[in-house]
Amino acid sequence: MEILIIILAFLFLLAGLIGAFLPIIPGPPLAYIALLLLHWGTDTGFSANFLITMGIAALVIVLLDYYFPILGTKRMGGSKAGVRGSTIGLLVGLIILPILGISIGPFGLLGLILCPFLGAWIGERWTGKSPDQAAKAAFGSFLGFLAGTFIKFVYAVITFYFFFQKSL
Repeated sequence: MEILIIILAFLFLLAGLIGAFLPIIPGPPLAYIALLLLHWGTDTGFSANFLITMGIAALVIVLLDYYFPILGTKRMGGSKAGVRGSTIGLLVGLIILPILGISIGPFGLLGLILCPFLGAWIGERWTGKSPDQAAKAAFGSFLGFLAGTFIKFVYAVITFYFFFQKSL
């Protein structure tokens, strides 16, 4: 039974790692579930402080992943209209495009990457900024997306480390 739980936890870890790159899959929470499975389902356990810290980190990373594109737009000179556009684009990408992605394939993933970019660009153009200025703010949105992906990947690598440390 313990081997089955370790295999199941490993599958959750893999899903968490994949979720670092696919915004549709909640990577950090899945990786955290793997740690919980290992803790509760096997003889090896983690300290309560460790589990609480990793759980809070997963929650914070999920929230930051939504905020980074907005912050990137703001940092690259985007106005409130660009930030709002990035937010609207992010919501469109999160709600509408994954549904289309199920039936149209990579369009959903591509939309999750491009929607905040396009939303920021449209918002900046709406305020009368030049295409170059709008593109700079939109690029900030893309950098925010990359920052979110990076932090989710780091969390997944850390959970892999602790998983292998305890399970081997």
